[in-house]
Amino acid sequence: MNSSIQQTALRTIQLEAQSIAGLADFIDTDFEKAIQAIHESRGRLVISGIGKSAIVAQKIVATLNSTGTPSLFMHAADAIHGDLGMVQDEDIVMIISKSGESPEIKVLVPLIQNFGNIIIGMVGNTESFLAQEAAIVLNTTVSQEACPNNLAPTSSTTVQMVMGDIIAVCLMEINGFSGRDFAKYHPGGNLGKRLYLRVEDLSKNNARPKVLASTSIKEVIVEITEKRLGLTAVVDEKDQIIGIITDGDLRRMLEKSNSIENITASDILSPHPKTIGAEMLAVEALDILREYDISALLVSDHNIYQGVIHLHDLVREGIV
Repeated sequence: MNSSIQQTALRTIQLEAQSIAGLADFIDTDFEKAIQAIHESRGRLVISGIGKSAIVAQKIVATLNSTGTPSLFMHAADAIHGDLGMVQDEDIVMIISKSGESPEIKVLVPLIQNFGNIIIGMVGNTESFLAQEAAIVLNTTVSQEACPNNLAPTSSTTVQMVMGDIIAVCLMEINGFSGRDFAKYHPGGNLGKRLYLRVEDLSKNNARPKVLASTSIKEVIVEITEKRLGLTAVVDEKDQIIGIITDGDLRRMLEKSNSIENITASDILSPHPKTIGAEMLAVEALDILREYDISALLVSDHNIYQGVIHLHDLVREGIV
């Protein structure tokens, strides 16, 4: 029983993987024309479909919008009952269909042609009505559905989805879409924070523990305890960073010393602490903390002490 289930699962993966690999043969001049047309368009990309292809169209629209290509979803059935009003003069219309012969599409295509919009057909049958009428054809033919009856849209919808991702990535490359651009469209949630949250956004809310090199060990302990960050920066009179003292440094000192009366910050500080600029991304601070297996960084501007960013700050904001 279990063996049969596993074999079916593996067969499905193999068939869909083969279908995706087959897309490489369909990246042709028409594909380039489609990308250039969308890139050069002063309007939006309106994507339509029927059935499972309509669901795929909605996903592609979501991906394109989040990566800088303004897009709209228009259900093919609703389009011929009033929703065609969303198509503007400079829009490009992409229609997705496996068969290219759906009745709704046969009604929709001539209407869009009358509007004068470019039609891109993403179609699994290059002899179909849609393929013959579209100005540009994206071939998404599959040799076999993963469905054991070769009926339910499985491999075909997977290939459509992947073709949508290919389009989105190509447009990102052409448009020079960067991480900063991505952050503009994803300001919420942990993903957005990783892309826009800066060190100073977190460090400004923390205390700024600091002592001079000549500060007594008792005062050092008081400073670390009061500021509750488990450390203190050691600075000179101009706030230039000299070193750092952590809870661990204090414990090691107590293990080695019988008397702490004459010990000062300069005796136990760790020189050349890891620092980061306030303008850096918080996720870059996380990378440094992980690389050196430490829990905090001093924030500095040309070695002038500005504050502390702690691992707890990153955890609290969901960066970790």
